[in-house]
Amino acid sequence: MRERLEEALRKSDAEYTEIRIEDVASSWISFRGEELDSIGSSKTVGGIVRALVKGGWGYSTFNDINNLNVRVKEACESAKMIGKEESKFAQVEPVVDCIKAELVKDFREILLSHKKSVIEEYNKIVLGYHEKIKTSIVAYGDSFRKIWFANSDGSYIEDERPNTTLYISATARDGDNVQHGMESTGGMTGFQIVEGFHEKAEASAKRAVELLSAPPVTGGKYTVITNPNLTGVFVHEAFGHLSEADFIYENEGMKEIMVLGKRFGSDILNIIDDGSYPGQIGTHKYDDEGVRTRKNYLIKDGILVGRLHSRETSAKMGEMPTGNARSIGYQFPPIVRMTNTYIDKGNSSFEDMIKDVKLGIYALDMIGGQTAMEMFTFSAAYAYMIRDGKIAELIRDVVLTGNVFETLLNIDMIGDKLEWAPGGPGGCGKSAQSPLPVGFGGPHIRIQNVVVGGRQ
Repeated sequence: MRERLEEALRKSDAEYTEIRIEDVASSWISFRGEELDSIGSSKTVGGIVRALVKGGWGYSTFNDINNLNVRVKEACESAKMIGKEESKFAQVEPVVDCIKAELVKDFREILLSHKKSVIEEYNKIVLGYHEKIKTSIVAYGDSFRKIWFANSDGSYIEDERPNTTLYISATARDGDNVQHGMESTGGMTGFQIVEGFHEKAEASAKRAVELLSAPPVTGGKYTVITNPNLTGVFVHEAFGHLSEADFIYENEGMKEIMVLGKRFGSDILNIIDDGSYPGQIGTHKYDDEGVRTRKNYLIKDGILVGRLHSRETSAKMGEMPTGNARSIGYQFPPIVRMTNTYIDKGNSSFEDMIKDVKLGIYALDMIGGQTAMEMFTFSAAYAYMIRDGKIAELIRDVVLTGNVFETLLNIDMIGDKLEWAPGGPGGCGKSAQSPLPVGFGGPHIRIQNVVVGGRQ
């Protein structure tokens, strides 16, 4: 394959050219209620050529890998028609590398019928838990992606990227009151990740039923403690996207806000994106431009110190590449994306965080939300009141709203244990590329003066 790619690249007359070819094998199973909703497997092969001429990008995607010379020519001709200015593209050292996946239990060797039987067990547990459980969604998926990458700088990379996911959702109903409980898992080490999930399946159903009798939260301003899952989603959605350099470069308003050296939190706050973090679903040795991934501080000791880059945005903004050019598949060019984004751990125990809270909320996980520039709205999956320093009753309908920059400044305690959200299905969406596997992480954090929606 290397000889074929390098031969095709020699036909290019662009300033820069790259070829990425992918061979993807996948399978999936999903139950919706008692019905087997979907089951199947697939194998696809395809690729993309990307060429740069005078600041313009040309692309050619394909499924037949036998005409690479033609595809390179097509991409170069497209770039020539678009390019009208000086190209800005950071230089990086070329690499030659081969990354092999290490699977404990290779899902490719397991019959689809056995996968179905495992998933069906979880579905039966959910549906049989209580008479108020009315339906379920239990979805499994796996994929094994083999990637060949070569560029005109001299890089050649072979990379294997496996992924396995499981998602369980239970829906309980009592009249007009409908509540949900969810659990998920996933990762890159094999089928064993989704085995032995029986207790979690039951937990999803139990939570859905318990939420039926939980009172809605009373709206107001509270001290809020978020669990690691919600911490991770918050930092990804509310701050991580604002750190993607293509967004900043194209937005004059955000350029004025996201100024390096500006304080965004107290000295205890550190926000990091790390594509090299071991064992996470956003982890790869190289991004989809062949740049080595690394640990990138976005906020360090409360100060904005970095952002996420592709080779193009780093050149345009005069900063170093960070290994954050990613694509969901060969049909798309790489764009600036997060990898594994997290708030780093602090030095506070959970007990210390709640002990002086007179009236507050302990918010866990997330079932939905949206962001608009620096404003955010997140719905916690469930929550508990904190009363006189103790975890009290279960509550529901907890919606957290605010300005991300004010919220970061209001973080006054950070837990001493870093945890990662389960790597279930779904992922990050941007520019019609979804879902991209990303890692969410963090400790418990305590935030003062959070606006919480609910009954008045």
